[in-house]
Amino acid sequence: MKFKRVAVIMTLLALSGCATPTPYRAADADHGNGYSDQRLAENRIRVTFRGNAATRREQVENYLLLRSAEATREAGFNWFAFDTRDTEAKTTYYSEFAGWSGWGGRFAGGRRFGRYRLGWAFDPWGGVDTTIPSTSYEAYAEILLLTPEQAHSDIHALSAADVIARLGPLAARSQEH
Repeated sequence: MKFKRVAVIMTLLALSGCATPTPYRAADADHGNGYSDQRLAENRIRVTFRGNAATRREQVENYLLLRSAEATREAGFNWFAFDTRDTEAKTTYYSEFAGWSGWGGRFAGGRRFGRYRLGWAFDPWGGVDTTIPSTSYEAYAEILLLTPEQAHSDIHALSAADVIARLGPLAARSQEH
């Protein structure tokens, strides 16, 4: 029993070492994670950043803010404000299974998806499994592009140049082109 628990923990540690946070890049067909934006009106843009399970919530939100500032500049504006903004967490559960199957006493192993039981549990066929949660975050916002006059009268206005100067150097950009 102790060997199985140690083996599962070692496997999880090895797998978690392979995962790297989503870099700051545009989302595409090959990489569902990253940023995307869509111009909704002359002064409104929807911006989204989706991270993988290794990307912290704070990093996803910072990348949303950075992309909002860059989209503002690309649209020819210098100021923006958030109209709506939210971050959603998506948790998926994976079950690792190892044990004796009830079908002739063979050793069985594998991965089960979608089981919503946390911790160690006994399988009805005599095996042992553990369920591991994996959470990823997606942040999205609608931004309003502001003229200098609007920005000076809006306490929530952000300077695109200031946001880019502060967050741009911290962004882990993708090496792919």
